[in-house]
Amino acid sequence: MSFTRLVPNVYYQDIQDGLKMFVDCLGFSMGHEEFNSNNPFCVIKQGELQMLLFEHKELAKEHNPEFRLVTNTIDEVYKRVSAAHPEFLHPNLSKVTLRPWGAKEFALRDHQVCIIIQQW
Repeated sequence: MSFTRLVPNVYYQDIQDGLKMFVDCLGFSMGHEEFNSNNPFCVIKQGELQMLLFEHKELAKEHNPEFRLVTNTIDEVYKRVSAAHPEFLHPNLSKVTLRPWGAKEFALRDHQVCIIIQQW
């Protein structure tokens, strides 16, 4: 058995929150969108990464996912994100920090998800 990619579904009460985080802040691009449907959703991507964002009020109340995005340029990512979107910096990990397990990390959050940016 072999897999090539994991593509998570992320549920938002307002899909615009997800677009601000992933597209505006982290530079994902729109692969497909159906915002005017009864169940608004979109596919966002960046390189080989891909996610589906859904607007679904009930499921959003039940799901608060946490993701790790691994990079080789954490200082550059931090500089860009903290300058352009400081409102997303997580108060518990708002600076690049060397963690006890050897990774450098900082975290972001919006109303629905937490994203840890990590460099080993």
